[in-house]
Amino acid sequence: MARNPDHRARPEPAGAKGRRFLAMIGNAHIDPVWLWRWPEGYQEVRATFRSAVERMREYPEFVFTCDSVAHYAWVEESDPELFEEVRALVAEGRWELAGGWWVEPDCNLPCGESFVRQALYGQRWLHQRFGRIATVGANIDPFGHNATLPQILRSSGIDTYLFLRPGAHELRLPAGGFWWSSPDGSRVLAYRVPHEYQTPGTALDEHVAAALDELPDDFDELACLYGVGNHGGGPTRANLDSIRRIAARGEPAPMACSTARGFFDRLLERGGELPEVAGELQHHAVGCYSAHAGVKRWNRRAESLLLAAERWAAVATVVTGQPPATAELGHAWRQVLLNQFHDTLGGTAIEAAYEDARDQLGEAAAVAGRIATRSVQALSRRVRIEPGPGMTPVVAFNSLPWPVTADLEVEVQVSGRSAPDRATDERGHELPLQTVRPPSTVPGWRHRMVLPVELPPLGYRTYRLYAGGGAGEAGLVAAPDGGPGGAVAAGGGTSARPAPPREVRPGEPVVLESARLRVTVDPESCWLASLFDRGGGAELLPETVEPHAVVLADATDTWSHGALAYENETGAFECESVRLLEDGPVRRTVRIVSRYHDSTLTEDLLLGLSGTIEVRATLDWHERLALLKLRFPTAFRDVTATFEIPYGHLERPATGVEEPAGSWVDVSGTTPGGHRAGLALLNDGKHAFDVRSGRIGMTVARGSVYAWHEPRALDPGEDYPYLDQGVQRFTYRLLPHLGDWRAAGVARAAAELNQPPLAVVESPHPGPLAQREWFATAEPASVLLSVVKLAEDDGALGGDPRGDLVVRAYETAGRPAATATIDLPMLGRRFRTSFGAHQIRTFRVPADPAEPVVETNLLEWPPERA
Repeated sequence: MARNPDHRARPEPAGAKGRRFLAMIGNAHIDPVWLWRWPEGYQEVRATFRSAVERMREYPEFVFTCDSVAHYAWVEESDPELFEEVRALVAEGRWELAGGWWVEPDCNLPCGESFVRQALYGQRWLHQRFGRIATVGANIDPFGHNATLPQILRSSGIDTYLFLRPGAHELRLPAGGFWWSSPDGSRVLAYRVPHEYQTPGTALDEHVAAALDELPDDFDELACLYGVGNHGGGPTRANLDSIRRIAARGEPAPMACSTARGFFDRLLERGGELPEVAGELQHHAVGCYSAHAGVKRWNRRAESLLLAAERWAAVATVVTGQPPATAELGHAWRQVLLNQFHDTLGGTAIEAAYEDARDQLGEAAAVAGRIATRSVQALSRRVRIEPGPGMTPVVAFNSLPWPVTADLEVEVQVSGRSAPDRATDERGHELPLQTVRPPSTVPGWRHRMVLPVELPPLGYRTYRLYAGGGAGEAGLVAAPDGGPGGAVAAGGGTSARPAPPREVRPGEPVVLESARLRVTVDPESCWLASLFDRGGGAELLPETVEPHAVVLADATDTWSHGALAYENETGAFECESVRLLEDGPVRRTVRIVSRYHDSTLTEDLLLGLSGTIEVRATLDWHERLALLKLRFPTAFRDVTATFEIPYGHLERPATGVEEPAGSWVDVSGTTPGGHRAGLALLNDGKHAFDVRSGRIGMTVARGSVYAWHEPRALDPGEDYPYLDQGVQRFTYRLLPHLGDWRAAGVARAAAELNQPPLAVVESPHPGPLAQREWFATAEPASVLLSVVKLAEDDGALGGDPRGDLVVRAYETAGRPAATATIDLPMLGRRFRTSFGAHQIRTFRVPADPAEPVVETNLLEWPPERA
């Protein structure tokens, strides 16, 4: 990779050749949000930049390294004159552009595409303003680093990586500098900053000595970061005077002011073999995987909505000529990226900071919702729909580029006539239809229906609801307790009106059935007593029913410093009631209510024709210095625990350690009957899990104090604000499977939970579009097409970018896909390629069919351009 010639270390002192050399990297780590809200961080960035410029005037040898592109953007918009001074210093080689990302995010919790966007928007911004990008990655303050980062860094123009945590007491590394590799084989040269990334404003003698104490004696090239940080400030006169003094005497090591790039180049030029470290860099601050459930749910929702909105915006532009929404989507993404800052998304900021996060992530979600709505309705209004008596057309949209089977909920307004009692697809085939309770209490005006749908990949399908023409009751599979199951017999559709909830008698089990599963709910424990896979004849749960909602004492600080697991159980939620809430031809729903002290957990367990077990949970949490885990035991032996990580997966030991994960966790093993089977837990906004002996635990609430950092002890008389108090809502699904999780399509199933189908209630009208259409897909199933978007508008590859698509896919199974096909019928394009195990690949697909498909890096540039 080409390096900027001005990113060199200052000359080392005479006589230092062959001796340990210490590169002093001046910086000012700035938390835009932490113990303050973002407006204060905004000002502190500007003040720090001004201070750095002034120190450069006074100390010709001083060079300054700064990451977080958002900080530059803030200065450009608030103080253009200062920004121009910074531009001049960058051109001189005295101000180093590092990081290349919008902020230093939490490096475990965002989805894979969010890490791509940190670089896409950050690096392109730098290139537009400075004519160059960062080649040194810098995530110095985050609390751990996921295993796919080397691949993402490499594909965004970055070949080196600075970090601090986990520290030497938390993770043993073979050297301070090492090659860090991801599962696909990509690697970057990484360096763990010794001691600290920041210093007081005084002399640096103690700081330098402490840093050297953490480094091996046989390591020649060393780097030490200095400068007042967290709330900004940067290197001070006292810092720089002490560097002059220490450098003059050459002890405890020769040193000079340097850039990070200069340090890494020296490290490479020294030659010799550096050790290699594969996989994730963990653990530090495991409490951050669960602290502040709200921000984690807001973030996941915004990510999911933006990915879906981008796909529909691309389709609408290509198919209908709707103007591109690239600028709006870019703004929304940058709001998400800002709030993925490690102290914000990690849940460790002050309480008031989350009012801002809620609003900013809400703005991103609103932008995504607006773009998706206008895009899908630009399509639905062009669908040719013939009128019919008593007919209401519904166009169902699937934003995912593979076929999706789901139980679709749709609400219709039928003023002056009865509710729909029949449903058909676009070919006139009858479908089951069930009326469920609408959110409104106004009687007889609006009706909420649920029907099973099979939707094409990144496409739509038209359904019809009819009033007054029901085909009678469909047959139902009888459950062992005599109640109806979920499977529908052959024949016409039916509509079942919502029945009054039925309280389950004491000791009476509730049995729910689908064609594949039989689920038994135990009214004594308020949880599952049996999960039976009918196809394989395998019971997946242990004989003994274990507590489901378990409370554990948590006296750790917000970060849970020093902890790796939560094991001090203090009790469990006790069953209050079990009610059969819905009982119809499409799904049955059981409402389970349990309590612990002043806290209440309500879980609506749904089993529908699609065969998924969905749980819609409402938690009203009022416990302090305690956390709630939902536990999901299995009967498996010889367990393998697999966790989703950004753009990949990772197996970890099933030892009960609190681990970060994305939208799914799977345990697979052998049942007592000798079957290979597994259970995947899918979620829509949780990130903290443990697996022990085949049992998955999901942390859903922590009652720690906001921004509480050890060694501060809590005052018993103080009225502190506590995390996660009050009501939160979340949804999870249980996906039992025989065999391997890969064959069960777990990665796709998790995306289906987070990006559900969208229904548009239409009216009859003429139009040029068919009633069923699809726009993009990829095969084989192990290749997940994650991004379909319009290309960023800069003509990077020549030509008019309007209508050019960028598609991104990654290999999910950890096995090479020698032949993969990406199909984009909306452009009339279909191309074949291949994927290595765990590989992420990006392609630009021109709208002009005469132009070839071109592979790009993650910045949407040819790889050689970076």
